[in-house]
Amino acid sequence: MPARKKRFKEIGVIADTSRKARKALENLCDQYDLVNLADTDMGKARRNVDVIVVLGGDGFMLRTMHEFIGDGIPFFGLNCGSVGFLMNDYNEEGLLKRLEHAVDTIVRPLKMHATCAKGMEHEALAINEVSLLRQTRQTAAIRITIEDKIQMNELMCDGVLLSTPAGSSAYNYASGGPILPLSANMLALTPISPFRPRRWKGALLPHDLEVQFDVLHHYKRPVSAVADFTEIRDVISVSVREEKRKRLTLLFDPDSSLEERILKEQFIS
Repeated sequence: MPARKKRFKEIGVIADTSRKARKALENLCDQYDLVNLADTDMGKARRNVDVIVVLGGDGFMLRTMHEFIGDGIPFFGLNCGSVGFLMNDYNEEGLLKRLEHAVDTIVRPLKMHATCAKGMEHEALAINEVSLLRQTRQTAAIRITIEDKIQMNELMCDGVLLSTPAGSSAYNYASGGPILPLSANMLALTPISPFRPRRWKGALLPHDLEVQFDVLHHYKRPVSAVADFTEIRDVISVSVREEKRKRLTLLFDPDSSLEERILKEQFIS
């Protein structure tokens, strides 16, 4: 049974600052009745726009998703960057028809709660991953607890990360972690340059578990926590779990869905 066509009354568009993205914005606005979000009151846009066409690369798509997270507005990316894993191929023709036939991909972010050495607490959301990274030449020493049960007393490493399926092909994969299908309902826990235990490759976790990272000897081995673009320095503990109350919708051309891209990525050498 074919998917129902989508009907969007108000189509928003937002572009990165690169020359390619700005030129694409100009061309698309000449051809279609689009709401340029850069020229619109953002509060009004949130109320009236049904979909956002994003012009840029993966990094700009992530920033845009963070900007509108929780608003329920789907995103259709057109690649004006380099890799474009979260984007569709750029083509000015047939935009409205592509939007009508686009396939939904639901992404759920992670919620990070971090406590720093001075006692301040911070929260941030991550669409790709939450990572803990050493701040100095000293390796980090991190204890890993899952659902209140200690699973690793001390991981000596450059860092460790917890990745969503959507982010598993990025930093997680570059660090030796597995690529996760979107339908797996799993998270990837991946060490970054582990020193002890040297052979530990990480773990696959059910998506609804809480993971706690405690930084050992933080005064000697300082660690920062990063949730996508948000970095908290000198953390002593970080808890991460899936944020069930928020979800984001990415739209893809039917012949190039994110699920299909993640599958193909596993066969690229």
